[in-house]
Amino acid sequence: MLMAEAGKPNILVLWGDDIGWYNISHNNRGAMGYQTPNIDRIAGEGIEFTDFYAQQSCTAGRAAFITGQNPLRTGLTKVGIPGADLGLQAEDPTIAELLKPHGYVTGQFGKNHLGDKDEFLPSNHGFDEFYGNLYHLNAEDEPEHPDYPKDPSFRERFGPRGVIHSFPDGRITD
Repeated sequence: MLMAEAGKPNILVLWGDDIGWYNISHNNRGAMGYQTPNIDRIAGEGIEFTDFYAQQSCTAGRAAFITGQNPLRTGLTKVGIPGADLGLQAEDPTIAELLKPHGYVTGQFGKNHLGDKDEFLPSNHGFDEFYGNLYHLNAEDEPEHPDYPKDPSFRERFGPRGVIHSFPDGRITD
């Protein structure tokens, strides 16, 4: 486990799609009928951010948070698809790149949704490690859906890549 240097806080961001601020029991005090005790504990021991802007899609929201820019500036305003040329650009600063000079080790785990090609992977934008998925939650199930195109060349060209583990040195495992 990595510990923060003296005086330097650990930074942990929990991100979820389609979840409202009020859905966390720390914020609703149990009014929603369920508890999120681990998230509540983390929130109680840390700093809670309560002022924010939500974007219209998961891609736009992630782009805004990771770069600190309006999604219109990054071009990441709508959900990307497998094989698309659209993704996080080299000139877009990321929170990981900005934390590096301050001695932080960074990782992104879970859904990325900021581009399909290797050049768009978080590990190519300042993150020391990425382990996750490039698309929405059930993307790996889609090829098994009865209505998914059966032509193997379609899946090869447009199919989801699956879970990826990548590092800044270019190592990638699918």
